[in-house]
Amino acid sequence: MNMHRVMVLAVDGVLPMDLGIPTQIFNARPNTPYELTVCGDTEEAVTTSAGFTLGLTAGLEALADADTIIVPGFEDFRRPPHPRVRAALKLAGRAGIRIASICTGAFAVASAGLLDGRTVTTHWASADDLEELYPRVRVDRNVLYIDNDTILTSAGVTAGIDLCLHLVRKDLGAAVANDIARDIVAAPHRDGGQAQYINRTLPTPQATTLADTREWALLHLEEDLTIPHLADHAGVSPRTLTRLWRQETGVSPHQWLLTARINRARELLETTDLQVEQIAIRCGLGSGANMRARFRDALGITPTAYRRTFQHQAA
Repeated sequence: MNMHRVMVLAVDGVLPMDLGIPTQIFNARPNTPYELTVCGDTEEAVTTSAGFTLGLTAGLEALADADTIIVPGFEDFRRPPHPRVRAALKLAGRAGIRIASICTGAFAVASAGLLDGRTVTTHWASADDLEELYPRVRVDRNVLYIDNDTILTSAGVTAGIDLCLHLVRKDLGAAVANDIARDIVAAPHRDGGQAQYINRTLPTPQATTLADTREWALLHLEEDLTIPHLADHAGVSPRTLTRLWRQETGVSPHQWLLTARINRARELLETTDLQVEQIAIRCGLGSGANMRARFRDALGITPTAYRRTFQHQAA
């Protein structure tokens, strides 16, 4: 595998947790090509939002050699980073380098003009600020991350895990991304968006949770998992199941199952030589024709093309 250089840009006041996410996920592993560098406006150290200093390994000039730049969130996000930082990001954006932000890191990317005219996301509590400071940017408050090809943005803090794992899936396939997720004890793919985390008046607490039913469903994807079947397993009515499922995941049972089945199909395409028709049956997608249609809708690619791209990387 060709080396893929990931530069994590730590600006002054960087949030330690945001910084730790990409350094953990893109750290060197036997089955990945990532070469990780933490850089900043100085080659010496940067002060984090927690008050401790962080040693850096490169300055801003390293961004020009990146394949991917990750911009973690920072504390004083309403104040644009130093002009040198904005200039380096703008130059990288014009060069077509992939740039991804975590949480309020979107403000740094926006300050370089790279989010103008795009729909992006950031921490829900900072969304109004982003729209106020950068009126040419459209903010979606309800998603965990948004992929605009070379420009990607994620919501608050742990949504950075979802975004970074998404990047690994794009680069190396679902099997490698799932291995990394298991290594860091994270969900390979979370459903729903950050709307479920926004502070609202809390409803009456529910004693019922559908976690066991979702776990059971993942083990029975090849079966006809109708809402009545799921409700029967959970011991609730179909109407209650639908309401709780959306409340707990942010999506309908149908959409959740479709995503789970596509993810399972991706793994089987990468790790087995099963025919598309066989994989479709094992994942509950029915027929090869239906699986191909679902893949095109979800991933913009055919199962055969997906296998050709990722199967050798999962070996």
